[in-house]
Amino acid sequence: MKSVVVFCGSSKGRNPEYVKQGYSLGKTLAQREITLVYGGAKIGVMGAVAEGALKFDGKAIGVIPEFLKLREVFHTGLTELIVTKNMHQRKLKMHELSEGIIMLAGGYGTLEEFFEMLTWGQLGLHQYPIGILNTNGFYDGLLNMLKTMVSQGFVKQENYDMILVDDTIEGLLVQMKKYDPPLVPKWIKKEQL
Repeated sequence: MKSVVVFCGSSKGRNPEYVKQGYSLGKTLAQREITLVYGGAKIGVMGAVAEGALKFDGKAIGVIPEFLKLREVFHTGLTELIVTKNMHQRKLKMHELSEGIIMLAGGYGTLEEFFEMLTWGQLGLHQYPIGILNTNGFYDGLLNMLKTMVSQGFVKQENYDMILVDDTIEGLLVQMKKYDPPLVPKWIKKEQL
C-alpha cells in the first residue's frame, strides 16, 4: 500500500489514548512511506494523525469540503489540501487517492465514511484492505452488532470477514498487507473498479 485513507473523529474523545493512537498511526505511516489521506482537519483524532505523519516527514493529504474549510478547522501545514464542493465528492476523492482504509475512534461521520467504503468493497467496486484500529475496545459493540447481522442473515460471513480488526497498529498493518480480497462478482466490469 502506498496510501491509506484514515477515518476518525474531529473530536478528541474522553480517553487520551484515542489521540495518542492516532498520532502513533500517523508516525507509523510516515516511517513506512505510506501517504496519509484523511479529512483535512487540524483538530481531534484527525489532527493527531496528521501531526504524527508530518512530524516524521510523511505525506499528509487532506480532503475537506468547502463548508468545513470556511469554519477554519482545516490543517494549514499539510502536504496537500484538496477542497471539494460537498461530502460526496470528498469521499470519492479519498477513495481515488487511497489503497487501503483504516477507521479509528470517531462519531457518526466516521462510521458513515467507513461503511460507504465497506459497502463499495462488498459490491466489488474496490478491493482495498479495510481495517479497524480498535483502541481500548472502542468498536467492540459495533462488531457485535455486525455479528448479529451475520447470524440473522443480513450480512454474509465473507463480507463480515472483509473487516480486519486489531488493537495494535502493527497487527492491523500486517493483516492489511496480507489481505486477500474476495472475488469480484461477475457482473462487475473491470473498468468499474
